[in-house]
Amino acid sequence: MTLKEADRLAIVKRIESKELDIGDAARELGISARQMKRVWRRYKEKGAPGLLSLKKGKPSPNRIPKLLRKKALSLVRKKYSDYGPTLAAEKLREKHKVELSKETLRQLMMADGLWTGKKRKEKKAHPRRTRRSQLGDMIQIDGSYEYWFEDRGEKCCLIVFIDDATSRIMLMRFCRTETSEDYLKTLRTYVERHGRPLSIYSDKHVVFRVNKKELHEQGKWTTRFHEVLKALNIELICAHSPQAKGRVERANGTLQDRLIKELREKGICSIEEGNGFLDEYTKMHNKKFSVSPASPVDAHQNILPSHRLEKMFMLKEERILSKDLSFQYKNELYQIETNGVYRLRGKKVEIFESEGKVRMILQEGKPLKYHKWKEKIAEPARVVDVKELEIKWPDKKIRKPSRYHPWK
Repeated sequence: MTLKEADRLAIVKRIESKELDIGDAARELGISARQMKRVWRRYKEKGAPGLLSLKKGKPSPNRIPKLLRKKALSLVRKKYSDYGPTLAAEKLREKHKVELSKETLRQLMMADGLWTGKKRKEKKAHPRRTRRSQLGDMIQIDGSYEYWFEDRGEKCCLIVFIDDATSRIMLMRFCRTETSEDYLKTLRTYVERHGRPLSIYSDKHVVFRVNKKELHEQGKWTTRFHEVLKALNIELICAHSPQAKGRVERANGTLQDRLIKELREKGICSIEEGNGFLDEYTKMHNKKFSVSPASPVDAHQNILPSHRLEKMFMLKEERILSKDLSFQYKNELYQIETNGVYRLRGKKVEIFESEGKVRMILQEGKPLKYHKWKEKIAEPARVVDVKELEIKWPDKKIRKPSRYHPWK
């Protein structure tokens, strides 16, 4: 018996004991006197069970037909067994014309054992930050390591540029690891396609920020990526926590679910093929998840003639010339060709590199002629960033020695 039915029973008993008449009882229950007479009649005929709703035990007129249920579950079982209810409902609607809400499909999948409800985790409260008002006011960037091609390809990184005002993915690019060169290439593509944003919001990865105190003591405060942003008049903001740049973190979570499955359906299994598909996927993603900005004004700025992009987006390092005008760079020995030997001894030169090759060497802005020696220098131990460890050392099964092994 529901609370409503319990209230009716209490009122009817008061009528039976002559505490109330039909009119007063009707006013207390908020129904008409005619309806109250019907309630009183059913009570006299059947007692308390007569007050129960006659709809109980009857199937709902809005119930899902059995054939539709079977068809939906059969399709999910065959084609979308590892899809979540939300994405599976979209695929059923788009590809099979099966109209079911995501919540209905979730209940069907849980009843059939195809989906397990997730327990809600206790989350720390993080204060909300108001979105920027204009497109291009702030761009959040991040790299996400994942098996994007599942067992069809190697683990790699997806660099994502997302607009803070609209949650629109502005640019994505697959690369093997997060390096300064990869971020510079992606930034150059972004600037050429959309213009210069006012600010970029990132984490404290070594690509964006100098974290070592030893380098601070040597006067090294900015990375190459930061220098390029300064030259383009773009502000760099580094977040203290992943939650601070939650827009791009949530987008990464969505991509790790949806993009992986789209790549599987397309049969894409390499970084090159994946990069060719990203523009197509970006349009689909933005159509579903982006929002309108508070202001219709686009905050992106145009590239100026003084911005020499070819030189600007190269990696840059500095070296000191020895007495014979040579220097070492990436385990290679380079010799400067000039007649003014004494003038250049001990001078600082700038080395510009792209795609693994030295493109130019400048001294006080003037190019120098050079050639590379054939002899290679012994390669020192390389410091690998923690994010690259899984790429450098792929997962391998550790062989356990037998119990009779002599080491034991």
